[in-house]
Amino acid sequence: MTDGRTTGSARAFELLEPLVQAATVRVHAPPGGYDTPRSHRTGPTWGSGFFIAPGWVLTCAHVVGEGGAAVRLTGREVGITFSDGSITGTVTGRVECVLPERLEERRPGRHALWDLPDLALVRVLAPVSHACVWLTDRSRPRFDEVAYFGCTEDLGTPEITGRTTRLRGTAGNGAAIRLGDDDEIEPGMSGGPVVDLARGEVVGVLKARRQTGGGGLAVSVVQLRTLPMAARGQVGLYRRIMQAHDLYHYDQHLSDLDNRRTWTDVHGELPPQEGDPYAGRGRLTPGERTTLFGLLAELPPPGSSEVVRALVEEARGEEPDPLPPAPLSWRDGLGLLHDPPGGTAEAAAMLRYATDVSVAEYREPVTQGADEELWDWVRATAERLWRPLRRELGERHERGLAERERRRRASAGRAVHGPARRSGGLPPGASVLLEVWAHGWEDVYDWRVSVLAGPAHAGRVTPVDSGVRATLASLPEALRAPLAEGFRRCDTHEAAALLEVAVAPALFGLAVDEWVVVGGVPLGVQRPVVLRHPAGTNPAGTNPAGANPGGANPGGANPGGANPGGAGPGGAGPGGAREHPADREGTDASARWARVQAGPLQDERADCIRGRPRSPATEWLTGLPDNTVPVHCRAADQEPTLGSLHAVRDAGYGVVVTRRPPPDPGASCAPFHRGLREELADAGRAEVLPVRLQNLRGRAYGADPDAYWATGTGLVWEDPARPLPEEEPLQGDL
Repeated sequence: MTDGRTTGSARAFELLEPLVQAATVRVHAPPGGYDTPRSHRTGPTWGSGFFIAPGWVLTCAHVVGEGGAAVRLTGREVGITFSDGSITGTVTGRVECVLPERLEERRPGRHALWDLPDLALVRVLAPVSHACVWLTDRSRPRFDEVAYFGCTEDLGTPEITGRTTRLRGTAGNGAAIRLGDDDEIEPGMSGGPVVDLARGEVVGVLKARRQTGGGGLAVSVVQLRTLPMAARGQVGLYRRIMQAHDLYHYDQHLSDLDNRRTWTDVHGELPPQEGDPYAGRGRLTPGERTTLFGLLAELPPPGSSEVVRALVEEARGEEPDPLPPAPLSWRDGLGLLHDPPGGTAEAAAMLRYATDVSVAEYREPVTQGADEELWDWVRATAERLWRPLRRELGERHERGLAERERRRRASAGRAVHGPARRSGGLPPGASVLLEVWAHGWEDVYDWRVSVLAGPAHAGRVTPVDSGVRATLASLPEALRAPLAEGFRRCDTHEAAALLEVAVAPALFGLAVDEWVVVGGVPLGVQRPVVLRHPAGTNPAGTNPAGANPGGANPGGANPGGANPGGAGPGGAGPGGAREHPADREGTDASARWARVQAGPLQDERADCIRGRPRSPATEWLTGLPDNTVPVHCRAADQEPTLGSLHAVRDAGYGVVVTRRPPPDPGASCAPFHRGLREELADAGRAEVLPVRLQNLRGRAYGADPDAYWATGTGLVWEDPARPLPEEEPLQGDL
C-alpha cells in the first residue's frame, strides 16, 4: 500500500491529479458580490464544481443554493474561480437548470440533504480558456478505488485538493454512489468530481459527508441524462453538452500545438487492470475510443432513446440494461457495450454499433461526409482485428446502406401519394404505459410504469419501475421519476410519446393529465394521454346497468368482474397480451373500431339525458351506429356512470369519452356536451382525437375561455394494435 492506495491506483492518481485539478473550480458569490458590485473580492467558498464541456460547469444544486430557501436557483449568477497551471481566473456563471426541477418550489431545511440528484448546470458568461474532465459513458460505476477533488482551506487559502477512497455501493435507485471512509470529506468539497482511478473517468459529483465518521455520498454523473427534454424539433441540453464534451477531447487528441498530457494520453498510461478479459485487441485503444466519440458527436443526434437501444441490442447480442436513466446520445450507446456477454470482444461490439450508426436514419440532415468518415474509421480500425470481423462489418454496412435507401424511397413515395400516418394522428412508435391496481380492499394501490414497443412489435414491453401500497394522494410524487424516465425513452424529436393509463373504470377520474412531471407543465398539455381498461378485464362478466359493483370507493372493489392483473375468460391473447374485444368472435368491436377511426363521428350521451342521470340499456348500446362515440359527463366511480363504462366496453366500443365533473355539483353539463359535439364534428375521425384533446387541454391551460368546457375530459382508447401486458404486479411481502 502507498498512502492508503494500491501501487496501481497510486500511479493512476499521480497521472490524473493534474488533469482533474485543472478542470475543478471553486464556486462562490459572483465577482464583486451582491452588496458591492464593483468589488473584485470573491467572498467565502460555497462549494466546488468542474468543467464538463467548454463553458459549462457541473456542481450540486445545494452549492448554488447558498443563501437559503428565498434564493431562486435557475437564473442565479455565481462566481467561478479556476486555475490551469500558473493561470488563475474568475468568471461569472449563470445557473441554467437544477435537478430535480422541484427544488425551485420545495427545498429541505437547513443542514438537511437535498433531494437527488441534487445537480446544477452553470453556463459561463464569458469566453475563457479552461480544461474539461473526461466523463464516463458507463451507465453504472464499478466498485473500485476512486479519487475525489474539491476546494479546501487546509493552509488558510482556498485550493483544489484530492483524496482517495473506494466506492461501497449505490443508493437512491442508482442515482447516488456511497463513498468509503478511507479519507475525510471537508466542507467546500461538495460539487467536486469523483474519478474512477482504474479507468480515468469522472463517475460522480461529491454531494455529502456522513455526520458520524468518514465517508459520504456522490451523485452519479449519468443523472445528467435527466436534464429537461428539448422542445420538439430542438436538440436537448444534455445532447448539446455531451457533443461539446466529446468534440473537446477529440480536438485535444488531434492537436499538436502543445506538449501537455491530454486525458487520452493518460488513459494510455494508466496501469493495466488485473484479469481484464478484453485486454489487447479485445478493447479499443484510448486513441481509438476518443476518435470514435468525436466522430459520433459530429453526427446528428438519434431520433429517440429507443433507436439507441435497438442498435445496442443488435451489436451486443442481447437486450441492454433496462435500468434508468435511458441512453439519449450515440455515446450513451457505447456505454452499454462494455463487457458484452458470451466472451464477445468489446471492440468488436463497438465497431458493429458504429457501423450501424453510420447507416442509421438521423433526426436531421447529416453534415456532408460525416457518416462516411465514421465508416472509413471503422474499416481502418478493423484492420488490426480479426479478418472475419472485417468481412462481417463490410457486409453489415452494405445491408445498412440498402435498407436506408429502401426507407428513403418509401418515404419519397409517401410524400407523393400521401403520408403513411394521416396528419394529426398518434405517433406510431413506443408509448409509456402506467398501470394502477387497487391493493385488495384497501385504499392503497400498486403501480407499474413500462414502455410498450408499439404496433411494430405488438405486446413487447420493457419495465421501467413499479411500486406498492401508494395512496391516491401520493401517486403523483411516487410516479414523477418513473414517468419522466419512460418519456425519455419514448419521446422523439418529432413528437411527445403517448401516455396510456390502464386502470379500472372506477379510477377513470384519476387526474393524471393534470400531474406535473417535468417542465412545470401538466402532462395532458405536454403529450396525448388516454385511458385503458386494465389487463385481465373480462367484459363478459360485467354488469352493464346493474347496481354499483364496486361502490363509490375508487378501485376499492373489483368493479364489473374485473380481475386486476389476473386472466379472466377470454382475457389473455397470444404472447401474454390481453385480448381486445375486437379479437373475439361474436362482437362488433372490430367493425366499430375501424368505422370510428375513419369517421365521421357521432356522439351519444351514455349516462345522462338533458343532465339527468340514466343507465344505458345493453340493447340500445349495441344498436347504435358503429361510428358512435359514447360520452359520459358524470363521476366515473359512481352509478350510473360506472356501470355504463363497463357496458360500452362490453358492447365493443373502443373510443369513449369521460369527464371529471366540475367541483360545483349544480353546474350544467350542457356546455361540455355542446363543445364536445362541435369538436367531434370538426375532427371528423377518431384517429386524431388524442392529439386534439391534448390541444384542447393546452388552450384551457393557456386561459382560453372557449376551451374551458374541456377541463377534466378523458378519452378511453382501446387500440387493438397496442395490446397490454398480462402479468400482474407483486402484492408486496407476505
